[in-house]
Amino acid sequence: MKITVELDDATMAELVAVTGERKKGPAVAQAVEEFLKRKKAREFGRLLMEGAFDYPVATPEETARQGH
Repeated sequence: MKITVELDDATMAELVAVTGERKKGPAVAQAVEEFLKRKKAREFGRLLMEGAFDYPVATPEETARQGH
């Protein structure tokens, strides 16, 4: 999908330099993908800390029996 985005020249130059892309479009696409990936990781971490997932936690005794 094509969109129009207005970024100042300094921001665009920094974005191209940081991503290592040669063209503006791929640099913006990479930045957006990275932003979304980090946002999802933060949300997962928040849910994990809140106990939203029912992952079993091994006790030290269980870990020792398993040989770890």
